[in-house]
Amino acid sequence: MEDDASFGLMIQTWLKKNGYEAVLASRFEQAKAEISTKAFDLILTDLRLPDGDGIILMTWVRETLKSKVPIIVMTGYAEVQTAVSAMKLGAFDYLKKPINPSVLEEKIAAALASNEEETAEPFIPGNKQWVRGNSPAMQRLYKHVELVAPTKFSVLILGESGTGKEYIARMIHELSQYKDGPFIPVDCGSLSKELAPSELFGHLKGSFTSAIADKKGVFEQARGGTVFLDEVGNLPYEVQMQLLRALQEQKVRPVGSATDINVDVRILAATNENLEQAIEEGRFRQDLFHRINEFAIEVPPLRDRLEDFDELTVFFIHQANEELGKNVKGITDDALQRMKEQRWNGNLRELRNVVRRCVLFAESENIEMDDLPVFSPPNKKNIITPAAEDDWALRPEHEKEQIEAALQKARGNKTVAAKLLKIDRKTLYNKMHLYGIEL
Repeated sequence: MEDDASFGLMIQTWLKKNGYEAVLASRFEQAKAEISTKAFDLILTDLRLPDGDGIILMTWVRETLKSKVPIIVMTGYAEVQTAVSAMKLGAFDYLKKPINPSVLEEKIAAALASNEEETAEPFIPGNKQWVRGNSPAMQRLYKHVELVAPTKFSVLILGESGTGKEYIARMIHELSQYKDGPFIPVDCGSLSKELAPSELFGHLKGSFTSAIADKKGVFEQARGGTVFLDEVGNLPYEVQMQLLRALQEQKVRPVGSATDINVDVRILAATNENLEQAIEEGRFRQDLFHRINEFAIEVPPLRDRLEDFDELTVFFIHQANEELGKNVKGITDDALQRMKEQRWNGNLRELRNVVRRCVLFAESENIEMDDLPVFSPPNKKNIITPAAEDDWALRPEHEKEQIEAALQKARGNKTVAAKLLKIDRKTLYNKMHLYGIEL
């Protein structure tokens, strides 16, 4: 909707050239008539019109028609307060005149994508249905995902252990130009400095003792797709330079080869560690950090998205029913409230495991208080929060609690947790398996 006929015609012509069907209305009442009788995917409106304005039109669309169609407001009166008012009343975005065609194209694409999201099925990462969540924290996260996914930016996904960083990585992959290629996750924490080059870049037969055949590395396997470097902070320092070269040049050299292989991959990385601190301590290369951190996304912990707790719990109940052959319908209000009071340091992973256990033990159609595990009280002295470094030394009677506490303090980073406990990482993995602690 535009009162300047020549400008409106120019916008309409530009839209048609770019493959959109566009209807031009120069007056408020004309626009109302068009919107009332036709289905539109997007409304572009000027702020000021001869017989009304864009704010009034937007209010009418939202309140009278109950429509969620995205609206972009255009104006030559670039007042901050007006922009704020438009956004508060439900405008998708705000554009200042003169209009930059590339900016307009970006905003239209984003608005149409948001419109599709309203009617689409929930995102299914890795062929498993997942709960998106409607909390403000998650909505901000999804906006960032939708913004960066179509680009070639390397994305660093930050967040505590168990928050679902790999699901976010898969979402970025599915929304990117690399979606038709493979998505290959790599647990950098499991790669030794001897193993990492072969795993990442491949090797030729005979290049070392156990190389009995040629092997394609992760980067070559992922050609045209995405490599997801999980726990990237644990990557051996000696391998970081090789990785940096591969990222910068989009080339890899298999172990034992004298020839480079061109690869075109999207790089996503995740960490629950403070990489800037790791740089200061000389454990992580600063140049590699800047290469993988072209765009950062932080996944909120469960305690910061409690608005999603009910939906997540129900989802995990349905998931556990399918896995365990049960038919639990829900959870009682008092049991749900008891669960909400926990800190959930293990985040979604911990919640899923607790719900699975509850579903397994439930004898009625709902999870009840008696089905809940005995939650550990917070801040156990000398176990959960030791006062000094020496207090972390493992004691047989409290090993499980101390390992969980160390993982909590290390934000899930197993290398750091092992150092706290004064054991090697292999011993930590073995004890985690022994006590049933999520790996």
